[in-house]
Amino acid sequence: MKTVLPLDDAAADLATAGGKGASLARLARAGLPVPRGFHVTTHAYRTFVAGFRAEVLRAAASGDPEVIPALFAAHEVPRELAADILAAYAELGEDVSVAVRSSATAEDLPGMSFAGQQDTYLNVRGDGLLDAVRRCWASLWNARAIAYRERNGVPHDDVALAVVVQELVDADAAGVMFTADPVTGARDRTVINASWGLGEAVVGGQVTPDTVAVSGGTVVESRIGDKTVMTVRTPDGTEERPVPGALRGAPVLDDAEPVELARIGARVQDLYGVPMDVEWARRDGAFAILQARPITGLKQQVEEWNDSLEGGYLWTGGNLGEAIPDVMTPITWSFVRIFIGEAMPSSALPGVDLVGNIGGRFYMNLSAVHSIAVAAGMRSRISAVEQVFGTLPPGFDVPLVNLSRWEIIKRVAPLAVRVQLRVRRTVKGLPAFLATARRTSEDLRERIAATGSGHDLALLAEREALPHLVTASRMLEAAGRQGGSTLVFTRDRLRRMVGDVDAEAMLTGVNADGELASLGPVMGLTRLARGEITRDEFARAYGHRGPHEFEVSIPRPGEDPAWIDAQLAGLADVTAGTDALLERQRRAREEAWARFARRYPGKEARMRARARRWNAVVRDREQARSEVVRAFWVLRAFVVRAGELTGRGDDVFHLHLDELLALLRGDEDVLGKVPTRRATYEQYASLPPYPPLIVGPFDPVRWAADPERRSDLYDARGGSAPVSDTVTGFPGAPGVVEGIARVLSGPEDGDRLKPGEILVTTLTNVGWTPMFPRAAAVVTDMGAPLSHASIVARELGIPAVVGTRNATTRLRDGDLVRVDGERGTVELLT
Repeated sequence: MKTVLPLDDAAADLATAGGKGASLARLARAGLPVPRGFHVTTHAYRTFVAGFRAEVLRAAASGDPEVIPALFAAHEVPRELAADILAAYAELGEDVSVAVRSSATAEDLPGMSFAGQQDTYLNVRGDGLLDAVRRCWASLWNARAIAYRERNGVPHDDVALAVVVQELVDADAAGVMFTADPVTGARDRTVINASWGLGEAVVGGQVTPDTVAVSGGTVVESRIGDKTVMTVRTPDGTEERPVPGALRGAPVLDDAEPVELARIGARVQDLYGVPMDVEWARRDGAFAILQARPITGLKQQVEEWNDSLEGGYLWTGGNLGEAIPDVMTPITWSFVRIFIGEAMPSSALPGVDLVGNIGGRFYMNLSAVHSIAVAAGMRSRISAVEQVFGTLPPGFDVPLVNLSRWEIIKRVAPLAVRVQLRVRRTVKGLPAFLATARRTSEDLRERIAATGSGHDLALLAEREALPHLVTASRMLEAAGRQGGSTLVFTRDRLRRMVGDVDAEAMLTGVNADGELASLGPVMGLTRLARGEITRDEFARAYGHRGPHEFEVSIPRPGEDPAWIDAQLAGLADVTAGTDALLERQRRAREEAWARFARRYPGKEARMRARARRWNAVVRDREQARSEVVRAFWVLRAFVVRAGELTGRGDDVFHLHLDELLALLRGDEDVLGKVPTRRATYEQYASLPPYPPLIVGPFDPVRWAADPERRSDLYDARGGSAPVSDTVTGFPGAPGVVEGIARVLSGPEDGDRLKPGEILVTTLTNVGWTPMFPRAAAVVTDMGAPLSHASIVARELGIPAVVGTRNATTRLRDGDLVRVDGERGTVELLT
């Protein structure tokens, strides 16, 4: 092996030339402006220490590194090795001043900042070169370098030191350039530090340099530092001197030079493929690169997923936000947009987004819904909107979209006609769809698992799996609209006639004439516990339902046998089983109907027919929704299989649908977005759940960092009503009960809920249903009378207050509370 190599030699790799040397060789070969020089290789170092290496290792192990420099000083550089070094030096010119820099094999690696652990000597000339090289070798064993290696798990036996010798740039200015903002992590911003003289004062932190930021080829920020000292060249080396008064406050770089430096920095970054920390120097207007290494500890770049930033709209996390409670991965968001576009076109206002992604979470645009209602002259029916999407604070001013009434009607009317015609066609196929959808989904999952190539999988998704989601979504729309206003106005009329308690009792029994899909999992568990069905039958029928049933990156209960065991164990603790709860509610229902018959003679049959219609609509809607969820299970199978076939594993969850299809067809360029997307997802997922109501621009990260934040409402306009003394919400299911509040952050904490306690949480969906028989009452931040928590609680006869917006922050775990499901209030007793 050679002891000396030219600076740009292809053999100058990490093992031979150390981190700094290998980097400079790479820069030189790429034609970047690097000062002339050569490498004294690691082979030269090993040759020099061969006779006393054991002594060095013993001194390092004994914690006495101060003796090591004397060991190195006591040994002369071997004659042949010295001749090689001096010959390479002579090629630079006669008595040239050089910089002699240490270059360790554990230096300048991504994720590890070893820079500065070994020594550098500037303005070295002639006979002083061999001594400088020897002192660099010795610095591999200084206390700082030893401690750093031990902290980072780098064995001492594994390291060696090369030395880079380069012509010294007698710089009039120097500094450091970061090709990404080291504070914010912004990749579109180059930050340059600049000061007078050589760069050591900047690198060593002895001076406050100028700071200039460049973005898009333009200087976007410039701060002049108070440059008090500068490192200058002297006959004996270098020294620090005061900066002349006229230069202390003067800019080091002129208007064009930061842009020129940023272009050089971009070339360095393109060469390495990562953001770089670049030391530079200037002499007579020309720039030189002294070294470059990846930036360590750089904040991961993130995207901004935030549809609240435009329009000043009111967004709600109610209704479907309860079914999609998680921060969504990009692939899930792609599927959710398809689902909403097909299932809710009647609520859409062309040109205005109906749904939004705010910090990764699903929100609906209530401003659009309200604007349509107002333009259509249905302001008095806003209460019907609240029954679906949740209540608003008293006196709350809903911001409307900035369109005239006639412009809204012009946009909405043609769509409404098309949707009405489509629903009429679709609803005719609803019974056949509900009868066959499960088998279709099972068949698709089996075929996806058997697909052997990315191209074939993409075709199967495009031709069958995605169309199945579209069909299921349209069937859900048809199921919800087949009864017209049945769901809202039948309930309202009964409440006016007999009061809330009897009205809610009379409208239960959805499960009596056929299984209610939302109750399916808990009824299935009851049947499984009795031995009426097998575990496999349960998994096939209900394995798609769960607390995270729309997020395709999360396994479904049917994929986890332990989930079934945990739910069965929970049922074993219930003193009043599901059947008993349903029977109790059946008796309450019949007693309410008897009171109705006495109060309104001759009207019972007609009202029972309306109630049966209510029940049928609810049942069809819930079953269609269940099949949409099953279609999402199909799509999860598709995405997981895509990860297997491409070898990219869970990276595929961080692609959008079009990108995933491109990857399956061989386009791997889309994978470049994965690290940023993953970091974005993880950032948002680490934040607490956002308020259920958001008005105007909302920054989830800033909100989460505010200790005074409100969890019930965020209004960028300010002046929102203060929090009241009583926790209030929608009456979800009637009844009054006192008990211990158990505040749960997610269904995974369900084992903390003891029989007879009051379940308090942000929201519930089908994944929470197996817990309901244990709960004396249910209280949620999000929800409405037609939401999952309300429907299931009414069927089981459990009092519920939903849509409180702030119960989880107002109530503490273990509080004694009184829940009034008829008034929609929760009172703290202790």
